[in-house]
Amino acid sequence: GSARRIGCEARVTEVTERFDDGRLNIVVTGERPFRVLDRFEAAEFPAGEVAPVDPAAGADSDPEPLESDGASTARDAFAALVERVGGEAPDRAALEALDSYGIAARVELPPETKQRLLELRSEPERMTVLARALGTLIDTVARSREIAERARMNGKVIVGDI
Repeated sequence: GSARRIGCEARVTEVTERFDDGRLNIVVTGERPFRVLDRFEAAEFPAGEVAPVDPAAGADSDPEPLESDGASTARDAFAALVERVGGEAPDRAALEALDSYGIAARVELPPETKQRLLELRSEPERMTVLARALGTLIDTVARSREIAERARMNGKVIVGDI
């Protein structure tokens, strides 16, 4: 049997480079989720058979409890991350309009986390996974800043005015 994976149907939004042998470097934008039914190596590139995935399939019938907690936590974590990195919190109204995919598109996440988000059919579950991932990123940024500050001070401890 073949591995069944979920991805996003994509469309080419930009060709960034053309090579003499016909290859292209491209930028794509995901359009609709799909499941890979069969994957095979064609003569010149990987290919496969796919089937669309209904975005509502697998979604909770009553998403409110998870939605309010996961979405709120994910949006708060994203705002905190943006503020730590950029110095200014994002516009709250614009942030409230973002779904899990909209937030994830603005952050560099590990491939495993991106794949997990694509595989989840429930928006509340995606928001919960995203909130955890963003929390980890915030911790990483905080540790990086602490290390940079220690390096700047050359290991010295500053004791207040004596």
